[in-house]
Amino acid sequence: MASQQQQPPGGPMPQPGLQQSATLQQQQQQLSQQQDFDPVHRFKMLIPQLKESLQNLMKIASLNLAHNTAIDNGIKSSDATVQRFDKSLEEFYALCDQVELCLRLAYECLSQSIDSAKHSPNLVPTATKPDTVQTESMSYAQYLGMIKSQITCAKDIHNALLECSKKIAGKGQPQGMM
Repeated sequence: MASQQQQPPGGPMPQPGLQQSATLQQQQQQLSQQQDFDPVHRFKMLIPQLKESLQNLMKIASLNLAHNTAIDNGIKSSDATVQRFDKSLEEFYALCDQVELCLRLAYECLSQSIDSAKHSPNLVPTATKPDTVQTESMSYAQYLGMIKSQITCAKDIHNALLECSKKIAGKGQPQGMM
């Protein structure tokens, strides 16, 4: 068993080039995962695929049309195989559905951002960056006051809904016999 190499006591020696490339690959994977969740980036990635799918769909449609015309004119027999139009059409529709979902998600993100800006327009300065005080930011006391008013409003809505449900439940019950 002299052919086996003995490892140093600490295990195999790490190679700095491999560690750097592994770290770089991990960073690239994290960046690509973050970009996959971004609907606008995903939309931009889908557009070239959609264009290619449409070109493929039109090419297959023209080949099938030419093939069927040749069969109708008696020039060719129907033995030759042609690409399936329905499969390419299905692929095109699947990409269209993905594009639609990305656009809907982007719209929802935008509307949530607008609603957030409308209901809490001023930012509270963070403790991590005290030197970058924003002129339109509110103090912590103002922020607490705004949050308390939002909680009060939510409680009022909750109580109104409870009262309404009690009234509806009360009307649905039969009146007692006198």
